Amino acid sequence: NAMTDSNFSKEQEKTIALAGILQSCYLVDRIAQTGQCDQATLTVLMESVLQTDPASTLDVYKDLTHLKEGLALLNQLLNTGSQTRSHTVRYALAIMHLQRKLNKRSDFLQEISKRLSSAQVQVQHFGAAHENVIFNLAGIYSDTVSTFAMRIQVAGHAQHLQVDLNAAKIRALFLAAIRSSMLWRQLGGHRWQFIVNKRKLVTTSQSLLDRLN
Repeated sequence: NAMTDSNFSKEQEKTIALAGILQSCYLVDRIAQTGQCDQATLTVLMESVLQTDPASTLDVYKDLTHLKEGLALLNQLLNTGSQTRSHTVRYALAIMHLQRKLNKRSDFLQEISKRLSSAQVQVQHFGAAHENVIFNLAGIYSDTVSTFAMRIQVAGHAQHLQVDLNAAKIRALFLAAIRSSMLWRQLGGHRWQFIVNKRKLVTTSQSLLDRLN
């Protein structure tokens, strides 16, 4: 379970986990639109999936720098606008819904847990962003979350989406978003807070962004 870091309030911890969901979904959008994404952030998000027993919420993501876009997106929640944001937020809301479904499937949770253990061994050999690891994590997502009736439609350019490695990165990033969503719920997050408590999310994400400047 997520432990509380004394440097962060409960509200900030929850916002960090929520930013983790959005950060993963933001990279999905970058890959779908441009075929590229930040490699260091991708690595951290792949590692976050394997962080099954973190000492604190921030431990899952190493440090706030890797959640910069996720925090910025939360900070812009009250502003209408950008296309990137609308795709990213749509994916994030879908992930929260799928994660709730996953929570009711103990068979899938056991399967994921078992397969993540073998992925951890692979990471020690190759590193978290190696394509073997990415294809492995993508396979876990395909065999579990992807089997639900609700599917996430990714908006992007065919020339990027048809590249096998890009498709695998997207699935692996959705698995990372599921991981962050689990963390968010462990900290007491509910989907309605994302919609109802926007102003609080904006101020909390701003307080975290201020730490990065």
